[in-house]
Parts: sequence; structure tokens; C-alpha cells
Amino acid sequence: MRARTARWVAGCAAAGSVALIGGELALAYVDRHLVPASLTGWTVSNISGQVVNVAAAVIGFVLASRRPENRIGWLFLLAGLTLGLGGFSNQYALHALVADPGSWPAGRALAWRSKWISVIPATILAFLLLLFPTGYLRSRRWRPAAWFIGGVSGFVAVWLLIAATSLWAHPFNSSQGWSGLIGVLFLITAVLISAALLVSVAALVVRFAKSSGEERLQLKWCAAAALLLVVVFVASIWLNSAVVNVLQSLAFVCLWMAIAIAVLKYRLYEIDRIISRTLAYAIVIGLLVGVYAGLVLLATQVLTIKSPVAVAGSTLVAAALFSPLRSRVQRTVDRRFNRARYDADQTMAAFAARLKGAVDLDSVRNDLAEAVDQALEPAHVSVWISQQR
Repeated sequence: MRARTARWVAGCAAAGSVALIGGELALAYVDRHLVPASLTGWTVSNISGQVVNVAAAVIGFVLASRRPENRIGWLFLLAGLTLGLGGFSNQYALHALVADPGSWPAGRALAWRSKWISVIPATILAFLLLLFPTGYLRSRRWRPAAWFIGGVSGFVAVWLLIAATSLWAHPFNSSQGWSGLIGVLFLITAVLISAALLVSVAALVVRFAKSSGEERLQLKWCAAAALLLVVVFVASIWLNSAVVNVLQSLAFVCLWMAIAIAVLKYRLYEIDRIISRTLAYAIVIGLLVGVYAGLVLLATQVLTIKSPVAVAGSTLVAAALFSPLRSRVQRTVDRRFNRARYDADQTMAAFAARLKGAVDLDSVRNDLAEAVDQALEPAHVSVWISQQR
């Protein structure tokens, strides 16, 4: 009964989040030509961001229904609800106050709510990193960190409530009254939220450094997805476009999925292979791009070969180098990042080489048991041999 109740509550929360996000997108589409371009929600970046919010709600439902004892799923569900509520409130207010003034009631109230509710998802993200992957603090020593994050969230919420109230008459006029003391408070708010997130990231790093076994694999999934997110954010500093915003959204979805895999403990042991393959292909692509560019420059600038011929020749050379370069790089990367698999492959290759010259059945059996024990480290090894008569 308890598991059924958890599934029912999680399903209702996820459905509510998806309904709110769908309502926000529908209003954004209807009002796309009726509100200023700076306020419209019907953009590629906003739509991709709503995909991230839907993914948070869906993953929260999966985790909360399958692992109700783990708080991570419930945090995802709460984040999905607040994101959906904040976005829908903002879009509703835009329709009621800007697109068609006076058409719908309570427009200012929903605009006021959309101004301060954004602090809740930021708080949830900090607590999610602090509690991942078990749903609990690593030890009592991290209780001050939890209290710090809660205190920061409370201060920011009170300040945003005051700021939103001061904009009650003109909720979408961001230039009114946002100077002086209010500007300083906004700067302090940004610093405090950043400090709370840094504390939660530090807790995650410490947990990773002191983890082992299954928990370390769970943290590896999160770390790999977080690294992808960092790379995309660094790229966004130099390239500010809709494509980068979509990539950021996809990186967030990957992070949510990695957290879900870690909590559900589904195919945990694939993470080392994923990391080694990703790193290997990134190195190979980088080397081949460098070889290609170098050959094109050499052929066109030094040897004065026509550009189409130089490009075709460089492409053929890069294609011919791909397979041997990938094999060599993959072996090197596996030695460092996927050592268990590399050692297992080496053990089985050595066994296959010894098997070619073996004739004694007992020695083959003992050698096989030893190779399996070294490669897989099972708790027990048995070899059954059929007696042919």
C-alpha cells in the first residue's frame, strides 16, 4: 500500500508539472506576436528549457515510484512543480497584463509569484547535489552545510518577495527601482546562491574522493554528465546562440538521466567504458582534424596544389588513419580510465595464446579457471567437463 501511494502521489505531481509546462507553451504560442520580443516565451531557447523541466518531472516520477525511500526523486518532482508553476504564472501574467490587458483576472498576483518562486529550484539543485546519491547527508558533519543552504534560500526568498512586491504596479518594467540598495542586494543574492551551490559541489567532491565500490560508480555517472555540462557552459561564453542554448538543455537532460541511472543502479558498470570510449573518440577526432588541417595547409600553401585536390587527398589520408589511430588511442585510454576491462582483455588474450599449444585437459581446465578468476574475480569458479564415451 505504501508503494502504491508513493506511485500515485508521484504520478499526480509529474502530471501537474507537465500540464503547467504545456499550458505555458500554449500561451507563449498564442501570444508570440502580442508581447515584446524581450518578454516572449516562444523562442527556441525557452522551448528547449521547457524540455529540461519536463525531463525533471518525468525522472522524478520514475525515481519516486521505484525508489520512494530515496529523497532524490521527490526533489526532482518538487523542482518540476515549481518550475512549471513559475513559468505558467509568468506567461499567464504576460497575457493578462501585456498581450490582452484586463482580459484575465489576478494577472499581477501571478506576476508577483513568478518573481520569487525561482529561488526554490535553485535551492533544490543545491540539496540534490548535497544528498546525491543516497538521499542522505554523508555524515553529521555536513549538517552545517545543509543549514547554510537553507539559510541562504530563506534570505533570498524574503528579499525576492520584497522586490516582487515593489514591482506590483509594473511587474514587467525591470528598469524601475533596480538601482542603489536594490542593486546591491541583487549582487549579494547572486553571491550567496553561488556560495550555496559551491558548498553542495564541494560535498559531492568529498563524497566522491572517499567513496568506493557501488557508490563510486554512481558518482562517476554524475561526474561524467556534469563535465559535459561544464564544457557546454564554457562554449556558451564564446558562442552565444540558440544552438548553444539547445546544447545546454541537452546537457541538463543528460545530467538528469545520469542521476536517474545512478539512483536506480541500472548498468552502473558501463560508466568506465562510456568514459574511455568518449575520451578516445574525442582525442581521435581532435588528432584527425589537426592532421587534416595541416595537410590542407601544406598542400595549398607550400606545395601549391589546387584546393579541391588538396581537400580530397587530405580527406582520404584522414579516413585511412582513423581505424589504426582509434585502436592505438583506445588501448592507451583503456589502460588509464578502464583498467579493469583492459586487464581482463589482456588476461583472456594470454589464455587464448596458451590454449593454442595445450593438449592436457586438466591443465586447460586449471588455466581456464585461473583466467576467469583473474578477469572477473567471481566468488566461486567451477568447470564442468562432459565425459564422452
